[in-house]
Amino acid sequence: MAELSTLSRSVAGKTALITGCASGMGRATAKLFAAEGANVAATDINGEGVRETVAEIEAAGREATAWTLDVGDAEAIRRVVDEVAARYGGLDILVNNAGISRGGPIDADEYEQRWQETVNVLLTAHQRTIRAALRYLRQSDSPRIVNIASTEGLGATAMNSAYSAAKTGVIGLTRGLAVELGKEGITVNCICPGPIRTGMTERIPEEHKQIYARRRTALRRYGDPEEVAHGTLHLCLPASSFITGVALPVDGGLTVRRA
Repeated sequence: MAELSTLSRSVAGKTALITGCASGMGRATAKLFAAEGANVAATDINGEGVRETVAEIEAAGREATAWTLDVGDAEAIRRVVDEVAARYGGLDILVNNAGISRGGPIDADEYEQRWQETVNVLLTAHQRTIRAALRYLRQSDSPRIVNIASTEGLGATAMNSAYSAAKTGVIGLTRGLAVELGKEGITVNCICPGPIRTGMTERIPEEHKQIYARRRTALRRYGDPEEVAHGTLHLCLPASSFITGVALPVDGGLTVRRA
């Protein structure tokens, strides 16, 4: 029987820049990558929140640094990416996780503003961060990009059209860049979380969460942020070198369940 290759299943020593780390999936992802030995550059518009995340990581004896970053600010993105690369001597992994939710009907007076804010943070910021990180990722021996999309990019919910459009765009951006950057060995994938217990869903009453999960998901429950983080980690492993252009649902079976 032929021996398996020595493809690494470890991110130890890699530098990972993760956006939106003050809470939810971003915080879980930062803590998981740090626990696995990565140097974590954690960013968030909520400076206090991201510093709390980093303090928890450091208390566990792992490496992380906090940056306050508004991903809606193009110049700030470029500055922080350069600072991260200077701090850690390069960049291997980029996880575009930062997000907002701005729901409402299309005929609302404020729809245009919600659209601009949503697309800027959920889609435009992704390509800006990737563009800023590319020159560093090109120097890595296992460069990985993971964009956090949503099952709203695979389907849709009423009163959420701007969010759905932006997340659909994230999937398209991921696929396009996977093809464009593949010749350089840079993999580009995205995660499509379904119903997850995060700050965006905490306003939903628990009873309604349970009803929705029983009706819509195969596993009959909401997911936890750490479960999404593990999907992200897998796509960032050096061993995941032949996986690119994937939109991976982490949704408890929501997208496959029909009855």
